[in-house]
Amino acid sequence: MSHKVNESCRHPLFDELPDSAFIRESQLVLDPKRPQYPAPLPFSAATLWRKVAAGTFPRPVKLSTRVTAWRVAEVRGFLQDPVEGLL
Repeated sequence: MSHKVNESCRHPLFDELPDSAFIRESQLVLDPKRPQYPAPLPFSAATLWRKVAAGTFPRPVKLSTRVTAWRVAEVRGFLQDPVEGLL
């Protein structure tokens, strides 16, 4: 018996997440291999990390040794005002 994963349930829509939630890189940026999944940021993963290093995007939080994520509230603040969202 094979089980199919419902791919549409893998990534909840960004707008539906509470501000207290965390979001991973794969949910923030478009994946060229999976263009059907919407992403709130209009740039690549490499650009995301360049912006983090430059201090122009919120820093992620280490949830465990292998899990890094961003606070949804901070990402929303950035999207509303890319300059003021970091203050």
